[in-house]
Amino acid sequence: MRNIKIILEYDGTGYHGWQRQPNGITIQETLENAIHRITQEKVTLIGSGRTDAGVHAFNQVANFRTDSTIGCYNMMRGINSVLPYDIVVKEASDVEGGFHSRYSAKSKVYIYQICNRPVRPALLKNFSWHVYQAVDLLLMDKALRLLVGTKDFSSFCGADDDASNHVRTVMNTGIEKKGTDRILVTVEADGFLRHMVRNIVGSVVDVGKGILSLSEFSDIIEARDRTKAGVTAPPQGLFLMEVRY
Repeated sequence: MRNIKIILEYDGTGYHGWQRQPNGITIQETLENAIHRITQEKVTLIGSGRTDAGVHAFNQVANFRTDSTIGCYNMMRGINSVLPYDIVVKEASDVEGGFHSRYSAKSKVYIYQICNRPVRPALLKNFSWHVYQAVDLLLMDKALRLLVGTKDFSSFCGADDDASNHVRTVMNTGIEKKGTDRILVTVEADGFLRHMVRNIVGSVVDVGKGILSLSEFSDIIEARDRTKAGVTAPPQGLFLMEVRY
């Protein structure tokens, strides 16, 4: 049986996240249905991680097993021909049987986009968080750097997170201004808790606004208590940028 790895790009606006569920259309379900139409097989698609409702991906990775003899390029074209416009398979390849899109991953890179201007955006409304107050990027960068290392990130996990271990290693962080009003926050880690990036961004923006000091942000990390951190940034600003193996 073949093990097929695919790299996906999708706009998560109209979906209830990645994982198949009974009460809403998801990315996983939509892709599995498309693959079934092309291969005539029922497959289980394994994603590198679950993105929440409204979250997007430039390079989500998934794999599935199939007995189909269709070549990868033709399979990719066939799947794309039956997918909705907001999901596309960018690459498809045969990989070794032991490859697992989630467990084989070494790290993931997420980018969060903020639209920072007094007037709300129209074109970026589904792809950014509108923060109308001016923010200090230097302070935000310093706050992000405090996250680097192996730490307990309980202060930034979602209330409904079911992970038994909240220790993760953040390898890199960054912040960049694009044009006059777009801010991109980058976080790379060996794994992420539910809502972790969005909760981090919510508190980092509070640092940028002057609501939190760097010392207070550091105390939030050490507290390991979600109630001490800031708001959860909305999902539409979050993008899964890359999965590294």
